[in-house]
Amino acid sequence: MLNRVAVLSDIHGVLPALEAVLAEPDVRAADRIVLTGDITAGPQPNQVLDLLIGLGDRIVWISGNADRELLEHRRGRRDSIPDPIAPWAAGQLREDHLDLLGRLPRSIALPVRGLGKVLFCHATPRDDEEVVLVDSRLDRWREVFGGLDSDVRTVVCGHTHMPFVRLAHGRLVINPGSVGMPYGRAGAHWALLGPGVELRSTDFDVEAAIKQITRDSSYPDVAAWADYFLHARATDADALEAFAPRDGRGDAP
Repeated sequence: MLNRVAVLSDIHGVLPALEAVLAEPDVRAADRIVLTGDITAGPQPNQVLDLLIGLGDRIVWISGNADRELLEHRRGRRDSIPDPIAPWAAGQLREDHLDLLGRLPRSIALPVRGLGKVLFCHATPRDDEEVVLVDSRLDRWREVFGGLDSDVRTVVCGHTHMPFVRLAHGRLVINPGSVGMPYGRAGAHWALLGPGVELRSTDFDVEAAIKQITRDSSYPDVAAWADYFLHARATDADALEAFAPRDGRGDAP
């Protein structure tokens, strides 16, 4: 049984944001640090992976759709990726990084004090790019939780870059938000589990981070990319409007 688990999701290759979260005392003291996917698709993919690999067995890795897409692109299994920075990021990865991404599970269950058996995944337990939101209807949650073992009482997911905690059919659902590409408000967002749930946000010097990323990354549009995402210029309203058609609500009676 783990006493404390820090959950970091959607780092998206942003090293300064990751470093800021890893420096948090509660993250440093956590029994495990669980990464719920989309680790690499961003301006500093190698640096982020090398830092995380250096933390050894404290890290619990889960693949996200962006990690899968980078690997598929490099292995010649897909010609394009919708995210403009992703093909560039795929080209930066070393073979050992690709091997690591190829071994990552889609989900993992861990026992956490106060929360019981917790299932960690990227988007939903059954799909790494399916969309569920804080206001998704209960029928939608029943659908995406179909097939889960009855003893899973807590589900942690990422993918939509907006933090929330809610109940759905008796299960606690947690989204820690995004470390590197937040929607709605700036900061590196993450969660601390055990015995309860705390949604956390770590402040860091955004302007200094943009300068560092611009200096260190060879992505052609890196300055504009860093300015847009680190300042969280996409609002939560923008994100919800974009994601809403994909959570099935258009099919609701």
